[in-house]
Amino acid sequence: MEITIGVQHLAREIVVETDLTSDQVAAAVAASLAGKPALELTDTKGRRVIVPSAALAYVEIGVEAKGRVGFGTI
Repeated sequence: MEITIGVQHLAREIVVETDLTSDQVAAAVAASLAGKPALELTDTKGRRVIVPSAALAYVEIGVEAKGRVGFGTI
């Protein structure tokens, strides 16, 4: 799933590809906004992304997509 994080006073967004579910990401964001000092996510390669809670502008949670197999036509 792709997560896009907007940071205050920064022109570029942070894009993270993660194996977490949308509920897990939403819980991490809610905890961060409720007083935790930072939002911490782990991407699909095991790298950690840490953004200070005070700097968060927005978090866009992508759609959980299941991998398609085969050569189907629509």
